[in-house]
Amino acid sequence: MASKATSIKLFSFSTPQMRAFHLTWMAFFVCFFAWFACAPLMPVIKGEFGLTPGQIANINIAAVAVTILVRLIVGPLCDHFGPRKAYTGLLLLGSIPVIGVAFAQSYESFLFFRLAIGAAGASFVITQYHTSVMFAPKVVGTANAAAAGWGNAGGGVAQAAMPLLMTAMVMLGVSEGFGWRAALIVPGVLMIVMAFVYYRYTQDCPQGNFSELRAAGVTIEGGKKGGWDSFKLAASNYRVWLLFITYGACFGIEIFIHNIAAIYYVDHFQLTLAQAGMAAGSFGLLALFARALGGWVSDKFAAGGNLNNRVTLLFVLMLGEGAGLLMFAHAGNPMLAVAAMLFFGLFTHMACGATYAVVPFIDKRALGGVAGIIGAGGNVGAVAAGFLMKGTGDVQQTLSILGVLVAISALCALAARFSSATVQETAVATA
Repeated sequence: MASKATSIKLFSFSTPQMRAFHLTWMAFFVCFFAWFACAPLMPVIKGEFGLTPGQIANINIAAVAVTILVRLIVGPLCDHFGPRKAYTGLLLLGSIPVIGVAFAQSYESFLFFRLAIGAAGASFVITQYHTSVMFAPKVVGTANAAAAGWGNAGGGVAQAAMPLLMTAMVMLGVSEGFGWRAALIVPGVLMIVMAFVYYRYTQDCPQGNFSELRAAGVTIEGGKKGGWDSFKLAASNYRVWLLFITYGACFGIEIFIHNIAAIYYVDHFQLTLAQAGMAAGSFGLLALFARALGGWVSDKFAAGGNLNNRVTLLFVLMLGEGAGLLMFAHAGNPMLAVAAMLFFGLFTHMACGATYAVVPFIDKRALGGVAGIIGAGGNVGAVAAGFLMKGTGDVQQTLSILGVLVAISALCALAARFSSATVQETAVATA
């Protein structure tokens, strides 16, 4: 019977594990691209709908709010139905509001579609679930972080590509108002194509698909009863809630920056839309290697058999993120701002990768519930940051406060340390 992969053969598609690895990061890339496709076009959309700062803040909050609920639901659904069916369904349903936003005619309709698009952000949980069930402990941190990081890069590509795509539409002779709408249909179509590819070429775990395995009486790790049972089991573990907070302080900040970076560079430093898109995009493109680096370093730190080295690393990375965020907040010119953004972005992405290098070890009986709750924490952090900005009315002040809060939340990583018995058990399994 097939077992979890103990190595990552990057250029291979021949095994179920590597097909899942590649297709899950590709699906996440498409979802992340679609999720943030609107953000770099907001300076144009703001003008068309005459949006106020308060309305823009509402749109940014809406973009991440519904993801909290969907992430909580989709993790247990992975336990029940398997990641293959869960991802296919999410891609197909998520494409509807992505295409729908191109037809918005008012602030209210745009806000509604932006809210619904947030469901695509739940794709992260399925990505982490699928790689967690496919890879063995000694490489699972790297596999989780690389798949998530390369998928996250879709946000950076969206920041840089969407203004260029809109410009291309305008050069073909259409108006700017029609150009941004036509550009936003592209990610929706990509989601539909990806849904069919994912269903056709992946399976739930190394042994096969959950439905067939259950019918044959095979016990599935991480795919027990699923649903409410998985959620309750995960919710009763205090480490889940500690990492819920830390993930809110790293991934939540990442999402917040994706939403405000382009418009911040335009308003604060008077950059053009294309310049702001490239600057903001560089933050997202760090995910191509930085998140994977966080998972890889976590695996290396734990290679000696000490699982708690993973949480110590997370603590250090979050302190670096907090310091970098303060530097970004007080940068005096666009060059310094971009340099500071890349510095804190490196720590932010690595902290995200290091968090999900810990997730597979928290409770194997409820992997979907654990992944879902912690994943939702990222969006809670983003929503909280959005409300903070709405309350202060000033991006710079918001970034300063967030820098301090992130540094404080690093203490939650230390509090999530594992017992000596768990460390010993993991050391034996990894050996």
